[in-house]
Amino acid sequence: MAPGLVTYLATGRFPSRRACRVAQLLGTRHLAQAAVTAAIPVPEVFELGAAVDTVHAASMVMLAPASGTAWRAALVDALAEAVFAAAGFSCGRAAGT
Repeated sequence: MAPGLVTYLATGRFPSRRACRVAQLLGTRHLAQAAVTAAIPVPEVFELGAAVDTVHAASMVMLAPASGTAWRAALVDALAEAVFAAAGFSCGRAAGT
């Protein structure tokens, strides 16, 4: 909801307008993923969401060295996505038992 503020708190710099739009798009993806997971709380959905989060985290790790001044934001995002992925895999396993 406030990507500029969150990015500033994580990096100490305000992001560009483009970076804010990208963050809003990714936030929308998170909301859609959460809605689907809440509507269909089966192990496969948790694990699919966790796989998407894993790919997102990996892409941020690869982007960080090439992102110039935004490397810290990319790594913070990668860490957050890794936590979401771990939670998704954990919930998927718990839902399957």
